[in-house]
Amino acid sequence: MLKRNLNDLLYFVTVAREGSFTRAAALHGVTQSALSQAISGLESRLEIRLLTRTTRSVSPTPAGERLLQAIGHRLDEIESELDVLTEMREKPAGTVRITCGEHVLMTTLLPKLTPLLSEYPDINVEFDVDYGFRDIAADRFDAGVRMGDTIDKDMIAVPIGPSLRMAVVASAAYFATHPVPKNPHDLVNHNCINHRMQTGGGLYVWNFERGGKQLNVRVNGQLIFNTSPPMVDAALAGLGIALLPEDEFAPHIEEGRLVRVLEDWCAPFPGYYLYYASRRQPSPAFSLVLNALRMTSPVSR
Repeated sequence: MLKRNLNDLLYFVTVAREGSFTRAAALHGVTQSALSQAISGLESRLEIRLLTRTTRSVSPTPAGERLLQAIGHRLDEIESELDVLTEMREKPAGTVRITCGEHVLMTTLLPKLTPLLSEYPDINVEFDVDYGFRDIAADRFDAGVRMGDTIDKDMIAVPIGPSLRMAVVASAAYFATHPVPKNPHDLVNHNCINHRMQTGGGLYVWNFERGGKQLNVRVNGQLIFNTSPPMVDAALAGLGIALLPEDEFAPHIEEGRLVRVLEDWCAPFPGYYLYYASRRQPSPAFSLVLNALRMTSPVSR
């Protein structure tokens, strides 16, 4: 009987509160006739009159007043909980998976996403720290982060940071016993900290440009790493000359722990981009992550 009466009880409460079949019918989107028939049916089943009807007003009978006081606030609570559930459904939720390097994760992604994650607790972000060129579609990532000049043409690329320059650095202690290089060719006579690329396995070739002239230098040294953090540490320890994007060395250069050389040979290049498949339909959660990270409008590659 309760299941059959729920809509009729809701109609009754609205009519009793509004004091009008006309207003109650408008609120529920039904006709006055349908509303009147529903309440008449409720009264028949309960075998008691709930409303006193006159030509000018409608008011609850004593029995109706008791029913109104008993169930009115409970129906309000149910309505409130349904509203909360609706909001939860409409709030973006789910996991966004991003593959990226450690440095851009700590300096760009986390700082930009922290306010978003606080505002949307149902959004989760999974980071995969990897310096190789991952196939984000095959590996089921929503997006990846790379330098702007290394992104496949069939991807949508969104800039998330400014243009960058490479920096050639070493500690003052290193330069105390080794001559400062005057041009890129001088690096072949230095103990350089090499970077082995995770894609292909070869050593990174140090690229330089000045006045439209480009130079590629293959350097040698005692140390080889496949990630950048230990390269920074090795340079700080005076173990050789290192080459990385300047933002990885910035605090150490500013505070004098590292000395920058060959700066005029380090030309700007596109910075970090978030990239994702052009045929992908972004989820609400991914769209929010994208907007939080972007610097400008997305550009098609």
